[in-house]
Amino acid sequence: MRTLPALIIIDMQKGMAFPSNPPRNNPDAEDHIAALLGAWRDAGGTVVHVRHMSLSPGSVFWPGQPGAEFQDALAPLPGAHVMEKNVPDAFINTGLERWLRVRGIERLVIVGISTNNSVEATARTAGNLGFDTQVVADATFAFEKRDYAGTLRSAGEVHAMALANLDGEYATIMQTGQVLEALAATRQ
Repeated sequence: MRTLPALIIIDMQKGMAFPSNPPRNNPDAEDHIAALLGAWRDAGGTVVHVRHMSLSPGSVFWPGQPGAEFQDALAPLPGAHVMEKNVPDAFINTGLERWLRVRGIERLVIVGISTNNSVEATARTAGNLGFDTQVVADATFAFEKRDYAGTLRSAGEVHAMALANLDGEYATIMQTGQVLEALAATRQ
């Protein structure tokens, strides 16, 4: 049986669901992440929960703030591996690469928030480090944002552009159903 890829869940914290956030896309992303998390747990696969811990005292992601806590439905189980970061890229100053390499993990499935920020930054580094990386499009989401020229871009546009930046160069873009099928095939 081939070693399962590690499921990397990025920044699924309560602050990402606050109503004060800008409009987002993929309203079912959390359900897709939960389905993948359940499948990985059932398969005995490696799951890494990554959370952003801000260095700015006023941030909702400052340690001890409710926004920094994991969303209940996606919280790590006792003993699960949790990585804390304070920049978008989950590989920077966290030891994630070494942790994965020591365990012989060469394939990653990345989900979480925000497609154009932490997900994209982490997937770019993963690809550059030689990991076989998949980003699950319907298990990630973005918020609307103004582009450099000042044009307001919808969350869907921001999401699609971030995925286009990654596709084929740093990662393979997949859908939850495809990833679950591949996971089932590796277990046969």
